[in-house]
Amino acid sequence: MKALSPWFVVSILISLLLPTLLVAQDEELPTSQKAEICMANARPRVERQLAARGLELGSPVFLRIFKLSKQLEVWMQHGDRFELFKTYPICTYSGSLGPKQREGDLQSPEGFYTVSWGQLNPASRFHLSFDIGYPNAVDRMNKRTGSAIMVHGRCISQGCLAMGNLQIEEIYLLAHQAFLHGQKAFSIHIFPFRMTKENLAEYKDSRWTAFWENLKEGYDAFEQEHRVPSIVVANNGSYAIQRDPLRNSVVMINQQIDIQNKLKF
Repeated sequence: MKALSPWFVVSILISLLLPTLLVAQDEELPTSQKAEICMANARPRVERQLAARGLELGSPVFLRIFKLSKQLEVWMQHGDRFELFKTYPICTYSGSLGPKQREGDLQSPEGFYTVSWGQLNPASRFHLSFDIGYPNAVDRMNKRTGSAIMVHGRCISQGCLAMGNLQIEEIYLLAHQAFLHGQKAFSIHIFPFRMTKENLAEYKDSRWTAFWENLKEGYDAFEQEHRVPSIVVANNGSYAIQRDPLRNSVVMINQQIDIQNKLKF
């Protein structure tokens, strides 16, 4: 009997084990009957929209939020870069321009955050939601406090970013499928407005000018290459861009998520 090629044996093992591995990952992802129904309802229209743009459900995602224009952008990886899939209107957010400072100030954050699969909340009382990862390491170094800051459904906000139910169903589906297909975490960048010279000049008298100039570094890094930059904490408590990051890496700012608070949403 002719000996089997080692590569043939490996390919057979992969074909047998891969479905099991995918099921195991699926079982780890938080879900609920409501979430499964919502995602099933959203899937046909999302797949049609993706196909029209040459994109695929399950590709890695990246989110940007602009508070002033009340917009949330979903970018998806295509090749070695990200392409804009869709811009969603934000139904409402609370507070004004500038970062969140303390628990209970009803202010929506600004900065660079990371969402892993454990931050999804399919049992949210705000339809569906995910925790953005506030406070991050930069927030903590600047003594900013607060917890359970979500992107969620409905149209009410106490520091969170409320998308409305149909919008969050699509965004949640895109994130859930990206995790199922291997993305470990995605970045969400939250800005006061589009970080152009004109907008910064218009708000040059704000107390947050220096902070916004720091955010602009991350904004510019993505705008130039459409690759998610690697962002770390500088010794002075600001954000720093790593100019030679791992390609399409996520934000590296040592997230700590309060799971108990997250589950309330």
